[in-house]
Amino acid sequence: MKQLNVNITKEFERDLRLVMKTGRIKGKSEAVRQAVHESAERARRNGITALSALRGLALKYPKNPKPRFQNEDDLW
Repeated sequence: MKQLNVNITKEFERDLRLVMKTGRIKGKSEAVRQAVHESAERARRNGITALSALRGLALKYPKNPKPRFQNEDDLW
């Protein structure tokens, strides 16, 4: 997967900017990549080997009310 589009809440963006500032990260994309990588590493260290164990994290955030694409097939 080369590109992933996400909608973020104001609170998440605030926290992301803080991470960017303290970690001297220039772009949001790099900050998100780093956060996902660290989360995956933490899960691996804790013995979580299936992404399904992490699925609940994403469900805490609201869905996009007006998605540009209805499913992955619409992307292509």
